[in-house]
Amino acid sequence: MLSIDSVTPTLCNLLNVPNPQGAKAKPILKVLKKAEKILNNGKIEKALIYAPDAIGEVLYEPHLFEFSPVIANAPIEIKLQSVYPSKTPICFRSMFTGSKPDEDEIPSLMEREVVTCETIFDVLAENGIKVAIVAVEGSSIDKIFRNRNIEYYNEQYDPHVTLRVLKIIKEHKYDFILAYHQEYDDVSHRSHPEGDMALRAFRNHIHSFHKMSTLFYRENQEYNRLTGFFPDHGNHFDSELGVGTHGSNSSEDMNLRHFWGIKKGKT
Repeated sequence: MLSIDSVTPTLCNLLNVPNPQGAKAKPILKVLKKAEKILNNGKIEKALIYAPDAIGEVLYEPHLFEFSPVIANAPIEIKLQSVYPSKTPICFRSMFTGSKPDEDEIPSLMEREVVTCETIFDVLAENGIKVAIVAVEGSSIDKIFRNRNIEYYNEQYDPHVTLRVLKIIKEHKYDFILAYHQEYDDVSHRSHPEGDMALRAFRNHIHSFHKMSTLFYRENQEYNRLTGFFPDHGNHFDSELGVGTHGSNSSEDMNLRHFWGIKKGKT
């Protein structure tokens, strides 16, 4: 099965930029073929990537109807796997570099130290593509991709991230926006991943993506544009701990479904 490290080579192909040095994964052919048909061999000019924490495939079948707003905006569905250990900084490092970390790199990632190898953000900046990362302050994404020639917005929590993204979409300052939310993961670590509070957080993620991507599509109608709903890992209920957790190579933690949306600009 495809792994999340295929995300960066796919994005680079669609944006017509080189892969980061060290990227070893292959792009997702299903996405490239769909894009070729929709864009008539054109490239993506604007992208909004949404990275909700811990939304695994385990949620998909039981809550299929609730994924409808995601599918409406990003209908290309791709099953893939996370990387082991299925921890947030490790997963996002792979997702945005196109390669899996070495074993000796994992301890520094768990400390949320800055990734030193080339990432998609470096490549985009080098090719004149303006990038913004909008994330919860102190989160993995807020920390591990620092020291790049891009813009960073560290916000108080998920709703503030959403508001910031909506604002910068309207300002038309950026070509590539990465937005990160963490409420579902936070609540799952305090309760049951299928409990009422966790599912409320899950629905908040769905609603946020719909709101952001709808505005993004509308504000960039003249451009070839892409949206992505790209979680990092899943989670499972640990009966000994009495709460949700992740990090294992279980199917609950590793199996994912990503959603891609591609629209051709109006000429």
